[in-house]
Amino acid sequence: MVYAYPVHATHRRAPAGQEPRHRATGPVQRTSPGGRFDYTTVGHVTVDVMADGTRRPGGSAFYSALQASRLGLRALILTRGRQEEIEALLEPYRGELAIEIQPSRQTTTLHTSGSGATRSQRLLAWAGPIEGEPVVDSAILHLAPVARESPRRWRGETDFVGLTPQGLVRQWAGNGGEISLTPVDLLALPATCDAIVISEVERDSCAALLSSARKVGAVVAITAGHRPTTILLPDGETLHAPTQPTEEPGEDVGAGDVFAAAFFIALGEGQQPKPAVAFAGAAAALRIGAAGTSGIADRSAVESRVRAAAVP
Repeated sequence: MVYAYPVHATHRRAPAGQEPRHRATGPVQRTSPGGRFDYTTVGHVTVDVMADGTRRPGGSAFYSALQASRLGLRALILTRGRQEEIEALLEPYRGELAIEIQPSRQTTTLHTSGSGATRSQRLLAWAGPIEGEPVVDSAILHLAPVARESPRRWRGETDFVGLTPQGLVRQWAGNGGEISLTPVDLLALPATCDAIVISEVERDSCAALLSSARKVGAVVAITAGHRPTTILLPDGETLHAPTQPTEEPGEDVGAGDVFAAAFFIALGEGQQPKPAVAFAGAAAALRIGAAGTSGIADRSAVESRVRAAAVP
């Protein structure tokens, strides 16, 4: 089943004559209007139940796609859950995002408490794995699992594949179980990838992934809160990029997803890894500096933040 919001963002196509870097075989037919997307996320849009009982949309697929949209890209979310529930959650973003929903009896629901390193989450409901091989026609494909749902394969074409594997290193004991970390299963990883973003707390669980990333030529960014971001290059070189300070922290839910989207976009636009991290860090700092999605900034605000940080 497909539900598509109208999208008004500018559609930026790849330069004429540029062949997609990742092309899957098989018949491809898009059911969403508008043709090729600039940024596509694949993962669960979640119901986030906060400590005060409020419910709001969440999940890496949501936060990353919204950041991409606000950076001027035409963004699509491929997800799974209760259609009417997800539609209601995303109604405020109808003009910013397109969405395709695989139907499920329930939507992945997370209860979240704390923040940063002290954050804990319990899984209250799970929508199940995204079935089949999703159809992709997108400049950037972002595999964004939160609860072991993303597929390894897809059909169609994309120029750049990014991965945030947090959902692949999570485990829980039934509905209501607290989420904890477990080593990544290499069989759950995509066969190809250009860039990966993980957090420092996920590093041990992602050891096998980090080893394989170099083999496929992927750039890896490892975020560490207020400490510098570590960049692992395919040639074995390690770089460190400072993190932008946030003067008045609001909340950090979704900040890592905002970072990942901005990082993938900057790399996809041809920036080198270290400037791409600066761009991504500026986007994340703006997200942390405000409550809710109001802190997910547009391109001019992010670029202004980058310039301000560069002034000695």
